[in-house]
Amino acid sequence: MKVYKTTEGIVIIANDSSYLLKESNWDEFINRDELYQCIRKDIAGLAKQEPGFRLSETSILPPIGSQEVWAAGVTYLRSKTARMEESKESGADTFYDKVYDAERPEIFFKSTGPKVVGTNKQVRIRRDSTWNVPEPELTLFINSAGNIQGYTVGNDMSSRSIEGENPLYLPQAKTYDGSAALGPCILVTENAIPPTTRISMQILRRNVIVFQGSVEIAQMKRSHQELVGYLYRENSFISGAFLMTGTCVVPHNDFTLHKDDRVEITIDEIGTLVNTIA
Repeated sequence: MKVYKTTEGIVIIANDSSYLLKESNWDEFINRDELYQCIRKDIAGLAKQEPGFRLSETSILPPIGSQEVWAAGVTYLRSKTARMEESKESGADTFYDKVYDAERPEIFFKSTGPKVVGTNKQVRIRRDSTWNVPEPELTLFINSAGNIQGYTVGNDMSSRSIEGENPLYLPQAKTYDGSAALGPCILVTENAIPPTTRISMQILRRNVIVFQGSVEIAQMKRSHQELVGYLYRENSFISGAFLMTGTCVVPHNDFTLHKDDRVEITIDEIGTLVNTIA
């Protein structure tokens, strides 16, 4: 089932029916343990009501409240290769080679909840960066107890020229206004999302596709539970957290985003996150 945060309230889409819930506290709603079973009970309680609520795309908000967004890097071989290529001139390329094979993953802070944008909204490229790309990522929602409760689509905007200059510049390359997008919803499932799940991205410039690619999440080197374990090892999240799990769909090295480009990221069963570049 899909959970949407909207201007009208929380919308659940399940079994081809839509339900508008009266619940107004997003953080409390999604942070419940055994969320899938809880939502089934919520829907059962609405069984006698007319379930014909129509979801409007213009009403969709990013599916996040007070949660923080974190991200894992170098979880796919292609990501390791891309990071080594961008850092070669600075001599820092071996750092990414080492972290790919290390026991401890790379995990970094990405964004606070209020700074995250949703679908059909603008993300930004830094004005002091010459090489900018979107990174399409399966994103986990984890509750305060450390349990994966759902999945959404993430756009981890990255300034590769800044990151490549020096790995210590990673926070500036990754964390700035308009650098994170989530949406359009949270997919809440009874079982873990299958490894055959495909992430696809296409970038359009003046309605012409200038990049497209896709990958199955089975190509990830690290498991979701492993990444969550490290994130929660010395961190607590009172309303849960979101964790971007890394990318394998990386544009070629001579590609950089332009203003007004349109980025469309689709993940099986979840939907499509659409952002334009400001």
